[in-house]
This record gives sequence, structure tokens and C-alpha cells, in this order.
Amino acid sequence: MTEPELDMKMKILLAAKKLFAKNGYDATSVRQICEEAGANVALVSYYFGGKESVFYEIFNQFFPKNKLTAYLAIEDPIVGIRAIIQAVIELRSADPQMITIMQMEIITITPRVEKMRELVYPLWNKVRDLLEKGRQDGIFHFESLDTTLMFVLGSIFFYKQREFFELMFTEERPDTETLIEQTTTYVLNALRYQRKGE
Repeated sequence: MTEPELDMKMKILLAAKKLFAKNGYDATSVRQICEEAGANVALVSYYFGGKESVFYEIFNQFFPKNKLTAYLAIEDPIVGIRAIIQAVIELRSADPQMITIMQMEIITITPRVEKMRELVYPLWNKVRDLLEKGRQDGIFHFESLDTTLMFVLGSIFFYKQREFFELMFTEERPDTETLIEQTTTYVLNALRYQRKGE
């Protein structure tokens, strides 16, 4: 594929990512994507085969699957929980459109939700394993693993859109590092984290 073709292909993907995040998959047409990208409508079929293939290609191009799978080898519950919180918040900060698309698909259980499961379940299962190992090791204290997993994932991944609550806030928006630290402290406190021997 020539450089201009690759450039146009990427413009289509970036336009689709922007519009899917803003309007949702179903409310975004191929024509809108092409208008945003400055592309001929026929190019979506030519490069991708259709809108659904564009959707999946966005995740192939932009979702850092290889980076996140590096966390699957971590065995220490504290190290693992801290690392996963940091990775997810950094991804949220770096590519909020990607996170928005994923949240929309997961919350509404769309026909494409299997793709979301394929992407996130390995990491979420790792969080589950780290929680259970921490409980068995006596450093985390909670009753239900399933409920605790949902609370932890809600804190990390399903962070509410700040703009909706903006009128209630009196503090400045935290930077990424501060948000990582605040979220980590909140999660570990909720798990009643105690070092061994304390």
C-alpha cells in the first residue's frame, strides 16, 4: 500500500474513532466518517469492507493490547493492582475516545460486545486473580470477590465523565499522576489493605 493510501486509511480510522466516541457506533454513518476524513465514501468499502470492519480496525490500531498483557505476568497483588490502575488511567488520559467507545459498547451490550470482552477480559481476570490472591495472603479484606471486582473495575475503568459533575466541584481537575495516586489510595483503602504483620 502506498503512503497516500496509508495516510487516507488512517484519516478514516481517526475520523471514525472521533465520531463513534461522540455519537456512538449506530448513530454514525459511513458518509459522516468520510466527510470528517475528507474521503470518498467508496473508500470505506475498498479499504475495510464496511463500517463494522472500520470499528474493529480501530481497536487493532489503537488499543494497546500488547502493553496491557505485560501486566498479566505480575504475581504480587499490590504491585499488580497499582500497575493496572496506572496503565488504565494513563490510557484514559492518552486516548479518551477509545475508552468512551469501549464504555458505550459495554454499558449498552451492543452486538460488538464480544470484541470488548476479547480485549478487556484478560486484564479484568487478572484483577480478579490479584484480588483473590491478596485476600488469601491476608493483605486484602473483603467479603464477595464478584462485588469487590465490580467496585474496583468501576473505580478504575468506568470513571464517570467529569464534565457532568463539573458544577459541583470546587477543586482543580487533577493531573494524570495525581489521579493515579488518588485512585490507588481509594482502591487500596476499600480493600482494607494491610501489610503482612500489621
